[in-house]
Amino acid sequence: MAAAAAAAVPLRVCHQEIVKFDLEIKAAVQDIRDCLGPLSALTELNAAVKEKFRHLRGRIQELEQMAKEQDKESEKQALLREVENHKKQMLSNQAAWRKANLACKIAIDNSEKDQLLQGRDILRQRKTTKESLAESASNITESLMGISRMMSQQVQQSEETVQTLANSSRTILEANEEFKSMSGTIQLGRKLITKYNRRELTDKLLIFLALALFLATVLYILKKRLFPFL
Repeated sequence: MAAAAAAAVPLRVCHQEIVKFDLEIKAAVQDIRDCLGPLSALTELNAAVKEKFRHLRGRIQELEQMAKEQDKESEKQALLREVENHKKQMLSNQAAWRKANLACKIAIDNSEKDQLLQGRDILRQRKTTKESLAESASNITESLMGISRMMSQQVQQSEETVQTLANSSRTILEANEEFKSMSGTIQLGRKLITKYNRRELTDKLLIFLALALFLATVLYILKKRLFPFL
């Protein structure tokens, strides 16, 4: 009885460890299935799963050895059937592990492709942005050059306008001087005309007096000749 009880303790511990490793493997496989990368993280998860499979395989082998050492054939067969169940469960976990790895690798590849495409899109956007900036800078430069040319033309036109105004000012000054000269000439002509008018009046008066004197002389002579007695 004591020997049977002593043998039951290692069996119970072995069972517990097999169940524990089986649950840990299932959890690790789920972690692999949920892994989004990178590959280094997947490698670490696989290393941990391999270690758990190694421990589980060792515990199953221990259980199989204990089953073979049982005295009762019924207990021996029962333990061997349990060992087969654990082996089948381990094979199922290994298949799930392989599927999880395949799904994870596909997901990582797709993620890397998406990142690569996003990187290309970003590079394309940066290239487009650079081209847009270069085009905008070129347009701004052309606009500035156009404004500079317009300003140069405006300055030239302003200089020509100033020159025209200066010439006009000189012309006006010269015309003013001519007008002043003409005004003096006109005043002098007016004085001369006034003087000539006065001279004409004097001449007319002298002519009239001379004529009157001539007529008086003629009348006097006729009087003496025709009417000597008077």
